[in-house]
Amino acid sequence: MTHPANEKNNGFIGKYESGFTDSISEKGKRVFTASCSSCHKDSGISAGPAKTILSAMTPRAVYAALINGKMKIQAANLNESEKQAVAQWITGGKLVESRLPAQAFAHFSLPATVGTIPVYSGWGGDLKGSGYRNAQQAGISTENLSSLTLKWAFAFPDATVMRTKPAVVGDWIIVGGQYGELFAINKRTGKIGWQFAASSAIRGAVFINKEANDLNAYFSDFSTTVYKVNVQSGKLIWSARAGFDPLSANTGSVVVYNGIVYVPISSLEVATAANGYYPCCSSSGGVVALDAKTGQQIWKHRVVGEQAKEVGKKGNGKPYYGPSGAPVWCSPTVDAKRGLLFIGTGENYSQPTTRSSDAIQALDLKTGKLIWNFQATENDYYNLACPVLVNCPGKGGPDLDFGMAPILVKTKNGNEILVAGQKSGVVYAISPDHGKLIWKQRIGKGGALGGIHWGMATDGNYVYAANADNIIAIDKRDSSIHASPGLYALDLISGKVVWKIPSAGCQGKSGCMTANSAAPVVVPGIVFAGELDGHIRAHSTADGKILWDFDTTKEFETINGIKGKGGAIDGPPPVVSDGMLFINSGYAMFGEMSGNLLLAFEVEKKK
Repeated sequence: MTHPANEKNNGFIGKYESGFTDSISEKGKRVFTASCSSCHKDSGISAGPAKTILSAMTPRAVYAALINGKMKIQAANLNESEKQAVAQWITGGKLVESRLPAQAFAHFSLPATVGTIPVYSGWGGDLKGSGYRNAQQAGISTENLSSLTLKWAFAFPDATVMRTKPAVVGDWIIVGGQYGELFAINKRTGKIGWQFAASSAIRGAVFINKEANDLNAYFSDFSTTVYKVNVQSGKLIWSARAGFDPLSANTGSVVVYNGIVYVPISSLEVATAANGYYPCCSSSGGVVALDAKTGQQIWKHRVVGEQAKEVGKKGNGKPYYGPSGAPVWCSPTVDAKRGLLFIGTGENYSQPTTRSSDAIQALDLKTGKLIWNFQATENDYYNLACPVLVNCPGKGGPDLDFGMAPILVKTKNGNEILVAGQKSGVVYAISPDHGKLIWKQRIGKGGALGGIHWGMATDGNYVYAANADNIIAIDKRDSSIHASPGLYALDLISGKVVWKIPSAGCQGKSGCMTANSAAPVVVPGIVFAGELDGHIRAHSTADGKILWDFDTTKEFETINGIKGKGGAIDGPPPVVSDGMLFINSGYAMFGEMSGNLLLAFEVEKKK
C-alpha cells in the first residue's frame, strides 16, 4: 500500500488526529484482514511492506494508494468508506484536511538551463561524506560570523521530530518532513514554491543530481519507497520500493553516482521484537542499487548473508530465529577512484552473531559484491525486548552501531583514509584499500544512545566528532570509562585528541538533555554544531572556543503562518551555503525536547 501521492495540492497537509470511532476502527481492521493482510505481514514472505511499516505512514498516504495509487486495482472492490476506514485503522490516525495559509506560498520558477546553478546536497554534502564547505561555498567566515542573524523561521505542521537535511539548489532549498511532505522553499524569503507528498516520513537528506537540462531530487521515505522528483516542477518521475524484507525501513540517505541510486536499508524488526509473540528475528540490513533512469533494481546486498533459520526456543516455547539484524542506519559513501561503496552496520537482532555486524564494509559499486569487512565489536546482539522480554537473545547489548556515514579523506601527508565513529565512543581510521586499522581513539564511554551517533566532519586537518554519551542509555560495562559528551577535534594522521569542549549543559531547561549528538559541519575556521540543549554554536577549529551561539528553544513567528517552537537539535548536520545557515530544531524521538522548526540565518552582506 505504498504510494508516492504526487500532489501539487495548494497547501494540503497530511495532518491526522487520533480519536476516530470504534465502528471505523472495527471496519478498518475487518477490511484489512480480508483484503490486505495476505500481502502485508509482519513476518514470513510478504509481497509488500509489513503491516508495522504501513502503520508509520500517514492516513492520507494510505488512502491515496487505495484511490489512485499502487493499490488502486487491489482496492477496486472496496467502497469509499471502507478505503477510509483501512487508512485510519492501519495508521491509528484520522483523515483530516488542513491547509497551509496562502501566505506560505510564492511563485516558483527555475530557468530551463540548469548547468550553472550551484547544488549542495546529500548527507555529508559530497560523495566522500566530508561535511566540509570551502570559503567560497560557505560565505560565512570568522570575519563576518558576528553578523549572523535569524532571517526566517519555517514551521512544519504537527511535527515533533526534525531530522531531514535540506538540499540547496541555487536560491531554493528542498527539504522533507515527518509526515512525508517535501517542500521547495525559497532560501531568501522562506516561501514555498511547490509541495510533494511522499507516503511516510522522510528521515534523511535529499540528493540532487544534474541530468542534462534537468535537476532531479532523489530521496527515500521510511517505508523504503524511493522517489525521483523533478526539482523544477515538483513532479514525480518514478518511485520504487527498495526494501527486501517485510520490515525493511529507511533511516539514512540515498546517494546517486554514475546513473545508480544507492539506498541504505535498515529494519523495524529491532522494535517489533518487543512483542513476545513476534517470531524474532529474520530481517537484515543492506544496500539496494537502483537504475537512476527507471528505478529498476540493479543489485542488492544483504549484510547478513545467510537466511535466518530456527536456532532454539524462547521462554514461551515458540521458535527463535537467527542470524538477523546488522541494519544500515546511515548513508553510503562513494569512492569513485577505487570503485567502492562504504557503509556502516549495526548490531545483530538475534543470535548467532555475524562478522558483518558493527562493521564498516566496502562493496563494489557496480555489482554490490563485498570487497572487505572491518568489524569493530564482536558478539553484539540487541533488540527492544532486551534485557528481560522473551525475544531478547541472552542478556542483550551493548548495541554499538556504526550509525554514521564513513568519511573518505586525504590527510596532510597525502594518504587517503576512511574515518568512522561508533556508538562505542571510539573513532577509527581504516585503510580504504583493504579495511585494515590505521589508528583508533576513544573519546567517550558510548552506549545505545552514546558515542558518535550521527556523524563527524573533516577539513583535511582534523576530524570533528560529536560525542553523545546520553546518560539514559550508556554502556555500563566498564566503570573506569566515564561519560564525556561534547565536541572533539582529532588529528587525522595520528588520531590524537587536539581539543575537546564539553557539552554546555541544560541550565534548568525542562526536558533537556546534555549531549552533542547531531552531526557537525565545518567551514574554514569554524565548526557549527547543534546540541540537545537546543543551541546551535559556532566553534573555532583551532581550539573549540565558542564564537557564536543561538538558543532555538523558544516560540518563533514563522514565515508560513504555522505555530512554531524550537527544541533539541539532533540528527543531520547544519547546512551552510552562500552566507546562510540552515538548522533544524526539535527532536522528540528519545524523549528530547520536541519542536517543528527549520531556521534560516544570514550574515550581513558587504555593500
